[in-house]
Amino acid sequence: MKLIVAFGNPGSEYNFTRHNYGFLAIDFYFKINNLEWETHEKFNSIWKKQDNTIFIKPQTYYNDIGTAVRTFMDFYKISPEDILIVCDDFNLPFGEVRERAHGSAGGNNGLKSVISHLGTENFPRIRLGTGNNTLREKIGDTDFVLSKFTDSEKKQLPKILLSVSEIIKTKIN
Repeated sequence: MKLIVAFGNPGSEYNFTRHNYGFLAIDFYFKINNLEWETHEKFNSIWKKQDNTIFIKPQTYYNDIGTAVRTFMDFYKISPEDILIVCDDFNLPFGEVRERAHGSAGGNNGLKSVISHLGTENFPRIRLGTGNNTLREKIGDTDFVLSKFTDSEKKQLPKILLSVSEIIKTKIN
């Protein structure tokens, strides 16, 4: 069993914000693969089981995502190596997509939460670059991660999200 975890915050006010890049990527994957989310929540998450993979969008807010991840992991007996995190990373330039088999949180509070709840850094992740140093310096980190993508960035999203969808597909097959 695989567990694909998208990072983001619940609520429409967070749509197209940098912190919801993980939700956006998974929603794009669902769209191009004609999948639909379950209509009810399980373990504080919107979820979908498809073959041998469970996709989740935790509804616990970003900084406590580890709670939902741990609950799914325990219930379905999933090992950390079979979890794939899809999250934003403001330390990477916008548009860069970085895959890692394991690693530190790198300042990402959602990853800190998962690491804390799992007791390990040994789980794969796809980090989606949101970096825009000019904007980040102007408004600060908290407002930056909750800010919407710029018009220029929005134009680039379909190509980036398509590449992320291909990575996800290879990870679950």
